[in-house]
Amino acid sequence: MFEIHEIILYISVFKKRFMSVNSRETKMIKKQIPLSFIKILAILVVSVSITIIAANFLPASDEQEMPENIILDQVMCGKNHRGPVEFSHLCHAEDYALSCDECHHDYVDGENIWKEGDWINKCIECHDPCESDGEVKKLKMAFHKNCIGCHRKIKREWGSTDAPFRACKDCHKL
Repeated sequence: MFEIHEIILYISVFKKRFMSVNSRETKMIKKQIPLSFIKILAILVVSVSITIIAANFLPASDEQEMPENIILDQVMCGKNHRGPVEFSHLCHAEDYALSCDECHHDYVDGENIWKEGDWINKCIECHDPCESDGEVKKLKMAFHKNCIGCHRKIKREWGSTDAPFRACKDCHKL
């Protein structure tokens, strides 16, 4: 067996060799870890900042912005004798306090199932500009039915003449 002083000698020699190698490695690791950590932290901070900035400036994919004005024009069928109509969406929504579902719709079995907050398709996505398809009226007829019908209702119920519906030129501008 080994004597105690021999064991101590072996441990001290082993410790010196191990610690000297370990000491160099430890110094290298201390230099590398902070640099790597700083790089990762910087990348993380920049990524989070870009995400926050983008989230504040870009609307969510399921949100739609309400247009102020919509130009209703039917040049795609080769007929537009009366000219386009500038529809003030903002006035109808805010000033006249119309409910969104008075114009926006999604009919299933004859019932409008569209409700505020649902996605709004452009009219042309369902209403063909050139021809009707069964219950789905062509674009011009859908506009006329909805707009003129509402304007007549306003005159009939409130006696107001502010909502034109008789003279084409009141809405259509050449």
